[in-house]
Amino acid sequence: MFASFFPRPRLFFLTAILWAGVCMAAWYFFFRGLGETLSLGHLIGYPYPAPLPEGADEAQQAAFASASGMALDIWLYQFIIVTGAIFAFAWKILSPHRWYWWSVVVSLIILFVVWFQVQLDVMINNWFGTFYDMVQSALATPNSVTLDAYFAQLVTFLSIAMVFIIVAVLNNFLVSHYIFRWRTAMNDYYVSHWDRLRHIEGASQRIQEDTMRFASIMQGLGVAFLDSLMTLIAFLPILWGLSSYVRELPFVGPVPQALVIVALGWAIFGTGLLALAGIRLPGLEFRNQRVEAAYRKELVLGEDHADRAQPPTLNTLFQDVRRNYFRIYFNYLYFNVARYGYLQAGVLVAYVALAPTIVAAGFTLGVMQQILRAFDRVQSSFQFLVNSWTTIVELISIYKRLKAFEATLEGEPLPEIEKEATPAAEATT
Repeated sequence: MFASFFPRPRLFFLTAILWAGVCMAAWYFFFRGLGETLSLGHLIGYPYPAPLPEGADEAQQAAFASASGMALDIWLYQFIIVTGAIFAFAWKILSPHRWYWWSVVVSLIILFVVWFQVQLDVMINNWFGTFYDMVQSALATPNSVTLDAYFAQLVTFLSIAMVFIIVAVLNNFLVSHYIFRWRTAMNDYYVSHWDRLRHIEGASQRIQEDTMRFASIMQGLGVAFLDSLMTLIAFLPILWGLSSYVRELPFVGPVPQALVIVALGWAIFGTGLLALAGIRLPGLEFRNQRVEAAYRKELVLGEDHADRAQPPTLNTLFQDVRRNYFRIYFNYLYFNVARYGYLQAGVLVAYVALAPTIVAAGFTLGVMQQILRAFDRVQSSFQFLVNSWTTIVELISIYKRLKAFEATLEGEPLPEIEKEATPAAEATT
């Protein structure tokens, strides 16, 4: 699944994580302050601004902060591109691979684009604070905000949103091609070993359907995971800073960094709850693929052999399908009760945490909107497993089926679940 597409997968992913950690530490402790010297932002119109003169007014200070922030972002993008290129070049030399350009280079491009999308989301979050503060001022004092200023804020949002849409569409197009290349790599690898794999139950379905499903699920789940991780990196410091407005929690009292603690605690509770409720689902999904494959195989054999696919045999096989689906439905019944109950209760968590601060008028409407949006982003990132659990269950079942190929090619015994006979097989023995 991985060795067909990535060069030396275990070492590749381990070095990727370590390199990311080293680069983040290097950025915050050293390179972040070198932007004025090394950045090429001035070539595209984003230089570091000149120092403010003494006695600068608020407008000048705001303009300086905006220009400095943009120049720093441009310098960060340059840093990410250079460090990514170093990592890619090192793997080009260390371990040449047929799929190098897609598995290494395009992976880095996707990571960069996802990070850029998250930065756009941060810009939108900042816009919410400015816009709702303007709305509060306009509603409190008539004519204190001009129509030009109001529409200028709307145009700002539209400009950010349009860039976000264009980048998202192009990234989805790139990811789709990336995932199909991964499927192609798996297909070519397994087909080249067909003589050794053809005896595994449902081998043809595993190559044709399971590789396709694995690739499509990885497309959605992988991008969602990267987005959650990048969002957490970007929004957690924001929520940490905004937590200064919230000095106490209801029923608890004063708590430092209350919003971060609430988001983390609620996510841990939900992840544990759904992991417990859905613990049997991966095995049931795997067995469902087995009984479906056995039923489909008998029907296919019946097309060419008159003595196969007889009604009694088909009835027995379909009863296996029916029995397993009913088990899945029952398990999803209580799993979905836990899942939807948790997610609906989560809508109110931020408002409950903010209750003492709202009652005490501890912030403006704009700050409240920033807090709610940042809290939602951080909470959703922490809840990646909660929001993706059903998809993860399906991916685990597919992984178990393709793992039989890996075990066979590596000369290892098949997983125990592969050795279990289907009910129909037991009935005929």
